[in-house]
Amino acid sequence: MRVYCTEELHRSGGGGVFYLSKAEDALKQLIEQYEGQVRLIYLDPPFRTGESFKMKIGKGKQAQTVVLYEDKLDEESYLRWLKEILLGCHRLLDARGSIYLHLDYRMSHKARMLLDEIFGEANFMNEIIWAYRSGGRATRCYPRKHDTILFYRKSKKVLFNIKAVGTPRGPERRNHMKRFIDEDGRIGFSIRSNGKTYTYYEDSLIYPSDVWSDIEHLQQKDRERTGFLTQKPEALLRRIISASSEPGDLVVDLFSGSGTTAAVATKLDRRFIAVDQSPVACALLRRRQLGVTSEPTLTDTTPRALTIRYPVDHTPCSIGAEVIQKGEKRIVQLKKTTFSGKVCAPVYAATGYVDGTCFCVMQANSAPKLPIQLPLASDRTPVLHIVGVHGEQAFFTLD
Repeated sequence: MRVYCTEELHRSGGGGVFYLSKAEDALKQLIEQYEGQVRLIYLDPPFRTGESFKMKIGKGKQAQTVVLYEDKLDEESYLRWLKEILLGCHRLLDARGSIYLHLDYRMSHKARMLLDEIFGEANFMNEIIWAYRSGGRATRCYPRKHDTILFYRKSKKVLFNIKAVGTPRGPERRNHMKRFIDEDGRIGFSIRSNGKTYTYYEDSLIYPSDVWSDIEHLQQKDRERTGFLTQKPEALLRRIISASSEPGDLVVDLFSGSGTTAAVATKLDRRFIAVDQSPVACALLRRRQLGVTSEPTLTDTTPRALTIRYPVDHTPCSIGAEVIQKGEKRIVQLKKTTFSGKVCAPVYAATGYVDGTCFCVMQANSAPKLPIQLPLASDRTPVLHIVGVHGEQAFFTLD
């Protein structure tokens, strides 16, 4: 029998929540629950390119092209929409909070005017230039090889720790400096200029400026690659999150995309809220957070729950499955899935049980290849959850 859920809960893989929703719709709920509690917001919205962004999922004859999002708003509509987002972000941030808005040459200058209006010109921190090498080279103008990240604070109480993103100076000798070893055994370099002696130690930190040319754009064969066209590298988010938040702080990304913000926040022991309207973004975040397979174990000393929330899905769906008894355990063997009358392999499958409208996950597989076997809950009515390539999903009880 089919049941309907609006939430799934994983015992591990988080410290965060993902909302399958448009940013402007999710903000209404987020403000009710988190107003004044967020330490950091990173926004990587559509750049107003006028394009439709797609992604190929699967391989060979079963590969399908899925639309990720449409980026075709006219300028007036785009700015009105962005202003609504930024107003909501201002309400979410606490007094020590900050926002990083990631855009390019198309709208960054006009977005800065909105940020000045909403956050105040006095709360401008930096216009960060992320310079990278990728793609072809223009000949009719200088190649456009940078993005702009606008960094604003909520107030003068802002948390900003540049030491968290410093890198050791290292053993390289600079500007004809003289190398020495002090009485404590520290290696340093010194130079005398205009009657003054300047001294630097090998283990002292060098801090990034507002031009970030040391972080590379993701290449096609990069290990981080998920297939999401506008994916940002983890190194970029690591710098932002490290400098503008602390362990345990709440980090928000309203355009989750490939799930990089959530991935880095988890690795840095921050909590996160991620939002995206694309079911593909939901699948990518789930897969990155859980790995290919996920099963909570007794060795999880500090389990961090991952919650995913979405609207009810009434897409017609059927399955070919068999429940098998193996000793004292029962498993389900999933052989076939059909959405809207079309046979298609799922991109995600999980077993667990339902509590109200919440699906509590027992074991999940984010890259299933049919037929697949998954264990069933023994003390509750077991439930199977499957998700199709276009984001269609269904829950079935397996009595």
